[in-house]
Amino acid sequence: MGYVALTIFGTGLLSLSTDRDVIATPGLGSVPGPLAAGVSAIAFAATLWPVLRGRPRYTSVIGVVLAVVLAHLVALWVLALVFGADLALATAAVGDVATSWTVAVFAGSAAVAAWVAVAVRRTAAHRPRWPWERDEDE
Repeated sequence: MGYVALTIFGTGLLSLSTDRDVIATPGLGSVPGPLAAGVSAIAFAATLWPVLRGRPRYTSVIGVVLAVVLAHLVALWVLALVFGADLALATAAVGDVATSWTVAVFAGSAAVAAWVAVAVRRTAAHRPRWPWERDEDE
């Protein structure tokens, strides 16, 4: 959920501050963008899950970031075609996203969220407990 929250916050804030749409390709419609973001969230979870098994390494975050960005761009292209855009428009939309700040937001959100997940897993952090919930041996 941290990845999704950071992505929504980042795209919203930068869209507001730059006065530019997240996907500024005219004629694309409003459906492919959010669905592609959803696919990137699924890609984030799918690539992070195997990383967190065992003792994860911080360098594995790079693979998660690359998978998320690639999944977002491919999903945007496919979904644009599915929802009625022609090949040129779908390719233009992906090119616009790939060369704008949007790809940086997705990559940065994935990097921060994956790094935090690896850090929490490596430290074996547990939920906070009240004093009466602790075992006597602690």
